[in-house]
Amino acid sequence: MQYLTSPEAVYPEEAIQSHLAFLARRRALRPTEEYRTPTDDEWTEFLGHFERRKVSVGTCGRAFGSACIHEHACVRCALLWPDPAQRDRLVEIRDNLAARIAEAEREGWLGEVEGLQVSLAGAEDKLAQIERRRNTTNAATTTALGFPTLPANF
Repeated sequence: MQYLTSPEAVYPEEAIQSHLAFLARRRALRPTEEYRTPTDDEWTEFLGHFERRKVSVGTCGRAFGSACIHEHACVRCALLWPDPAQRDRLVEIRDNLAARIAEAEREGWLGEVEGLQVSLAGAEDKLAQIERRRNTTNAATTTALGFPTLPANF
């Protein structure tokens, strides 16, 4: 058996050839126009997509060419990756939403309450995400497993 090597690993040549054949079969099924060099306008649009994903409290992770289904109510969206540096802004948004819910309940604007509660839950979720990431980052990178012991009747 022959092997192909890289600085990181050794691969059987058969595995590499099988993978390349798989790619060739998949590409044969796809339209050839997908395998062309993009125009300058297409490339600019693609790069601009990522610039337009930056929002005040983080970065939107939705796919290129997809529309925002939340109509830019980003705090509600599971695809928003909150920026830890914007934690105070999220706390302010959460507190404002709680105050608006209290006002809507006091005024009897029940239609408003439901939407605000969804946004409040989203803001609280984003704050929890920041805390989880902070705790994961600060957590020890090793776990003490102790020493193995054998059962007495071994």
